[in-house]
Amino acid sequence: MTDAARRVGYLKRILKRCVLCPQLCRTDRTAGEKGFCGLPVEMVMHSVLPHHGEEPPLSGSRGAGTIFFSACNLKCSYCQNYQISHSPAGRVVSEEELALIMLDLETRGCHNIEPVTPTPQLPGIMAALLIARKGGLRLPFVFNCGGYEREKIVRLLDGLVDIYLPDFKYGLDGAGRCFSGAPAYPRHALASLKEMVRQVGDTLQIEDGVAKRGVLVRHLVLPGQTDNSLAVLKAIRENISPLVPLSLMAQYTPIPAVTNHPLLGRRLTRGEYERVVNAALDLGFEDLYTQEVDDRALVPDFRRESPFVWEEGGGRHDA
Repeated sequence: MTDAARRVGYLKRILKRCVLCPQLCRTDRTAGEKGFCGLPVEMVMHSVLPHHGEEPPLSGSRGAGTIFFSACNLKCSYCQNYQISHSPAGRVVSEEELALIMLDLETRGCHNIEPVTPTPQLPGIMAALLIARKGGLRLPFVFNCGGYEREKIVRLLDGLVDIYLPDFKYGLDGAGRCFSGAPAYPRHALASLKEMVRQVGDTLQIEDGVAKRGVLVRHLVLPGQTDNSLAVLKAIRENISPLVPLSLMAQYTPIPAVTNHPLLGRRLTRGEYERVVNAALDLGFEDLYTQEVDDRALVPDFRRESPFVWEEGGGRHDA
C-alpha cells in the first residue's frame, strides 16, 4: 500500500467519529449518524461543469473542471451557493464514478479538477483522485474550500493537492460565529493556510496563463464589514507572506434569507471595496485579483443546467 493510500485509509476511518473539520461533531457517519453538515457517509454531488467564471489562471480558455458537492461545514447565512451548500440533497456517487467524472473533465479539455466544498466528503474525493491518477489523470487538483479547515487534516493532503484555493472569510472571530456558525474561524483558517503554503509555496505558478501549482486565497468583501476584511489582510501579511496571491471579491449579492438583514441586506459599495483593495496594496501584497463593483445579480441558480450566466472572476491587478 502506498503512503497516499494509507492516508486516504486514515481519512475514511475518521468517519466513524467524524472530526474532518473544526466543527468536531464526532458522529459515526458509517452508522448513519449526521453532524453539522448533515451528510451521510456516501459522497453527495450536485453538478459538474467546465467553469469559465473562476480567476483567469484557473478558468484559462477551456474552463476549470468544477465538481460541486452538496452541503458544507459552514452555515454562511449569506452563502451565494445556498441552494446546494445548505442542503445534503444531491446525487450519491461512488469513488469509481467520481474518478470517471474527473477523467471525463480532462477529456473535455478542462485545465484542472476542482471539487468545491470538499472537506466534509474528503475521504471519498481523495480515494477517487487516487483511482483517477492510476487511470491516467494528469490535471492539477484544486482544493476549493471555505477555509474552515483542520491543520491536521490538511497535512494529510501533502503531495496530493496541487493548488489550494481557500477562502479566508473572517479575520474577526465574532464575525465567523455570527455569520457562519464557525467558532474560532480566524485561528483555524490561518493555521490551515500556513500548512497549505508549506506544501505548495506562497505563490501561484502559472504556465501559458494557466495555474499549475501553488495557492490563491479568496476573500469576499461583505457590506459593512471592512474592518473584518482588514483583519484578514493583516493576519496573512503578518503571519504568512505578502507574496500570497489574493482574490478580493466584490460580487456579494444578498440572497433571500438576508434581504432584511441590517448589515447583509444590501450590496457592497465602491468605497468599501476600494478601502480593502487599497489596504492590500499598502500592506505590500504583490499579486491581487480584483473585480468591478456593479449591480449585477451574481448568485448562481443551480436549478439551471448552466448555473452561472455571467463571467465572474475579476481582472488581474499586479501591484
